Amino acid sequence: MSFKMALMGATAAMALASTAQADVLFWSTQAKPVEETQAMRDQVLAGAGQKVDYQANDGGPWLTRLQAEIEAGKGTIGVLGALHGDFSALKAEELVDLSSVDLGGVKVNATFAKLAKLGTDGQPYLPWMQASYIMAANKKALAYLPAGADINALSYDQLIEWTANVEKETGEKKFGFPAGPDGLKHRFFQGYLYPSYTNGVVRSFKSDAAVTAWEKFKELWSHTNPGATNYNFMQEQLLSEEVWIAFDHSSRLANAFNEKPDEFVAFPAPAGPTGRGFMPVIAGIAIPKTAPDMEASKALIAYMMKPETQIATLRATNFFPVIDVALPDDLPPSVKAAGDAIAKMSGAPDANPGLLPAGLGDQGGAFSKVYSDTFERIVLAGQDIRTVLDDEGAILNGIMQKTGAKCWAPDAPSEGACPVE
Repeated sequence: MSFKMALMGATAAMALASTAQADVLFWSTQAKPVEETQAMRDQVLAGAGQKVDYQANDGGPWLTRLQAEIEAGKGTIGVLGALHGDFSALKAEELVDLSSVDLGGVKVNATFAKLAKLGTDGQPYLPWMQASYIMAANKKALAYLPAGADINALSYDQLIEWTANVEKETGEKKFGFPAGPDGLKHRFFQGYLYPSYTNGVVRSFKSDAAVTAWEKFKELWSHTNPGATNYNFMQEQLLSEEVWIAFDHSSRLANAFNEKPDEFVAFPAPAGPTGRGFMPVIAGIAIPKTAPDMEASKALIAYMMKPETQIATLRATNFFPVIDVALPDDLPPSVKAAGDAIAKMSGAPDANPGLLPAGLGDQGGAFSKVYSDTFERIVLAGQDIRTVLDDEGAILNGIMQKTGAKCWAPDAPSEGACPVE
């Protein structure tokens, strides 16, 4: 008997206890904090029309039990909830094709639905909820937007011109970027700049298009507040008006919108030659082929995609809907502002998601360090762009070969380790 088979037997008794009074076991890696787990049970799943046992776990136990049930050919898990990276590590044939599930006319984000196909013609999972990084600005800055610019559809050239206009008119560099020790600068380069200029993040790391991307960022940096290398959370600088325009994770901008909601606007990240690069944190839902009651599982999938359920999930988890739905007015200002911006960004016709790195194991920190070091060498130290990209590209390629991690969007798929070309 294999280890997984033995584990299956060991977990079966535990599963019986947790599912005896439940029609569907919802096995998830999301909403793990106790408050969120309880909110999922009380506020989201109470109206499902059937008994649901929502169990949130870390990724390791989540995968171990799932694999044990798949190996055994039968199981107790009815519905799976996890991040895109978790599903991409599974075989699509281990999941039920959800193409035929009746969603009652709900319009799912097309960009995310395509990613959720996992390279197949079917729908192994459905997008469930999302979070992301956005832009924010003091309304005083709007007077300096370039002529004809749409704040919800800016290009990088327009953003650079906007920040230059503000500097020219105020005499101060008012663009804010989280370049501090704990700032999320690496995510900007991985999920925003590179997808927008190179349509990749690993393969294209040292491409000619990447040289152009760094040249553009140097232009933007010339209008960035010189204190940016100490910025970690941009909400503080927005509130003090040290900066008027900023990029950060929605949660790191929340206080600005909640404290002074009438003074700020949230909007999508800008676009480059290869699209509007952005880094979504996408969670999805799926049904394993070993689900004990397929119809009950499909009914729960359909319920989770309903507009009212998506709003309830937002309240419970602070993750935003993946369907076309109006957000209610009684949400906190930060949630409403960020939700609108994220919906516009992910739903844009030129949306080009740069997903969170996957398959790197304990090398995730080393991977991100490559992008931070590249920024420091090119932008802060003024080193030659081509030389730096060649140097750091060699380090990046070593990390990919060591981990064997396959390419993720927007890079083209790879059979083995994603190469730095």
